Amino acid sequence: MNNKLDIIPINKWYKELTDKPVIIAGPCSAETEVQVLQTAIEIAKIPQVKIFRAGIWKPRTRPGSFEGVGAVGLKWLAKVKQKTRLLTAVEVATPEHIRICKQNPGSVDIIWIGARTTANPFSVQELADALKDCNMPVMIKNPINPDLSLWVGAIERIYNSGIRKIAAIHRGFSPFEPTKLRNIPKWEIPIDLKLQFPNLEIINDPSHISGNTSYIKEVAQDAADLNLDGLMIETHINPKHALSDAKQQLKPTELATLLNGIKYRLAENKNPEFLNHLEQFRYQIDSIDQQIIELLAQRMSVVENIGMFKAENNVTIFQIKRWKQIISSRLKLGKDYKLNTDFMRKLLQLVHKESIRKQKIVLKIKNGN
Repeated sequence: MNNKLDIIPINKWYKELTDKPVIIAGPCSAETEVQVLQTAIEIAKIPQVKIFRAGIWKPRTRPGSFEGVGAVGLKWLAKVKQKTRLLTAVEVATPEHIRICKQNPGSVDIIWIGARTTANPFSVQELADALKDCNMPVMIKNPINPDLSLWVGAIERIYNSGIRKIAAIHRGFSPFEPTKLRNIPKWEIPIDLKLQFPNLEIINDPSHISGNTSYIKEVAQDAADLNLDGLMIETHINPKHALSDAKQQLKPTELATLLNGIKYRLAENKNPEFLNHLEQFRYQIDSIDQQIIELLAQRMSVVENIGMFKAENNVTIFQIKRWKQIISSRLKLGKDYKLNTDFMRKLLQLVHKESIRKQKIVLKIKNGN
């Protein structure tokens, strides 16, 4: 598919969405009518917030957890619209959810597809089929695992159903090992998505990335610094008594403070002096990158010679002792130059993987394969 999708930007979805960044807030779950209305009324006092979110169908990991109030929650959202200036958004996970939303047009303005659903192309296609002939905007969260193709595929399926009001939501990815954050951001993935679809707008969800209110401001600022298009922040009138994700929900007053504290920077600066200095820095980067590539090419040439020498002397490709020496010495050198240890380790692993591949090719040629 052509990556120049004919997507309608968020500021043209509704007249209330002319400002950027787009701020979405509301409880993880709609629990009671009182809770929903009280939260919405307080959120509506925050001028930056334009959309009220609330989950009425909650896909839980295990049965027995609170799975949402269901369709009755749409009546509460209709009252939110009556009592506040806010638009409303809910998550859908089945064609039946979409059918119910269609039957209640005065309740829901925007729907979103959750991370668990995005991970299943069959489920996304069922939703896409149910959305045909529907003009409701759709936001698509990234899949739980860091698989860009699944995210792209979900966007394409919704687009192919005829929906043009589409945005993505970056909510982070499940970590393979414990971290301070609930989900790791892996900022390179939403950046790659933006490269594939330049006119697709991306909303960041710092609540699900953080898993704890302590880190929401930090993640939200990172999103702003990377020029993402908005934020979706879970907000509850009484987070301590929330029926789901209590630790990551802010009070409305805390949300207001957070939003007022985020520093937004220019996406571009056309000042000639700035552009001249920036171009000089970029020239330095280009020159250094060229040198890095030339040195990598030289290294791989030496690797091929080593592979040939090993093959001629009947020596295995991989020697653990040598690999340990490389890791130890290069990490120490990187530390001396103040380079991040995790970055250095990943870089060395990539280079080593390619070195092994090169030597395997040499061995196969030597063996006549």
